[in-house]
Amino acid sequence: MKAAVYYANGGPEVFRYEDVAEPACGPDDVVIKVEAISVEGGDLVNREIRPLARVPHIVGYQCAGTVVQVGAEVADRRVGQKVVTVLNWGSHAEYAVAPACDTWVLPDGMDPDLAAAVPTAWGTAHECLFAAGRLAAGETVLVHAGAGALGLAAIQLAKRAGATVLTTASSAARLERLRPFGMDVGINYVEEDFVAAVRAHTNGRGVDLVVDSIAGRNLARSIQALAYRGRAITVGVSGRDTERPDPVSLWRGNNSLHGVYFPSSLDIEHERVHRLVQQLLEQVARGELQVVIDKVFPLAEAADAHRHVLGRNAFGRVLLRP
Repeated sequence: MKAAVYYANGGPEVFRYEDVAEPACGPDDVVIKVEAISVEGGDLVNREIRPLARVPHIVGYQCAGTVVQVGAEVADRRVGQKVVTVLNWGSHAEYAVAPACDTWVLPDGMDPDLAAAVPTAWGTAHECLFAAGRLAAGETVLVHAGAGALGLAAIQLAKRAGATVLTTASSAARLERLRPFGMDVGINYVEEDFVAAVRAHTNGRGVDLVVDSIAGRNLARSIQALAYRGRAITVGVSGRDTERPDPVSLWRGNNSLHGVYFPSSLDIEHERVHRLVQQLLEQVARGELQVVIDKVFPLAEAADAHRHVLGRNAFGRVLLRP
């Protein structure tokens, strides 16, 4: 099969489009003919710095496609079903192998492109807002990087829960595109100090919850935007700077800082989180929640797809197509 592989960590230029062996199906696994690959933020981090599981390595958390082989111990999946899966690695290929328990059967007629973008981004957003963030109707939430896949999911889920949603993005045009998804207040972080803007829009109070996928200095400043007993959720490192928040900054407002990592939730609380993602897939399939696909690249152009995401050009999720 063809796959986008690399032999050492580095930038997008390390990718090679090569023939590799098809994955073997274990007794508890399914093999999936991949139709859509979601380029996740974690894929970029893994390519840059994480140890390779094997050489050559196939990166990738998430993909959707058709089951073509079922392991001997698997009773609830069958050949021909459309599924989406979350993997440790291996999505950037024509075929992927996954534990059957880490797959979700697509609702009838659901577009695999949409399904490929759901589990991690939408599951993470839900965990940030509700499991960790305890968001309640009437509260205010600040969602950073609103034009990303996680941001778009968090905006919609927070608005649906009855929150007032403030969002940052890099331009007025991107903010305007976010308004139909539930954004109440847009903050152009290039032109405005987002802490001052939050205070201005909340009569000096601050927000009850911040969802921060950027980390570094942005996370440190997010704490300054919190109301008394507000909660900051750290869920990514897209800013790539190494500044750390000072724990003392939490004290005066009796604020809290909570980390969210979706793969841990799925692993340790599998039944709850698997059921949650199935519900989200069904809501997307019914049109109740909107998945935004920014651009689809051929798998052979994986390097260009990663560059596109790194350049912060995407509005929504970027896909690869084998």
